[in-house]
Amino acid sequence: MAEVVIYSSPFCGYCMRAKKLLDSKGARYQDIDVVGNPARKPEMIERANGRTTVPQIFIDGRHVGGCDDLHALEADGKLDPLLGLTP
Repeated sequence: MAEVVIYSSPFCGYCMRAKKLLDSKGARYQDIDVVGNPARKPEMIERANGRTTVPQIFIDGRHVGGCDDLHALEADGKLDPLLGLTP
């Protein structure tokens, strides 16, 4: 299984939606709350090439984007291979 990191905030609907998709895949992920731990937000922005919104999602160190990007990968059949899931 791939290493997944998601930068999020507790009351973000997009964050919840992204985590719900990851949960449905059985993916384990490190959830970094940038509201509860604001010192991590600059790290997120740097890793996400300047993106400041949450969620920002990384799979095996690769930035895949936000919630809509994650769902687009799923719709295109590309999320399972990134997560290391076999058909």
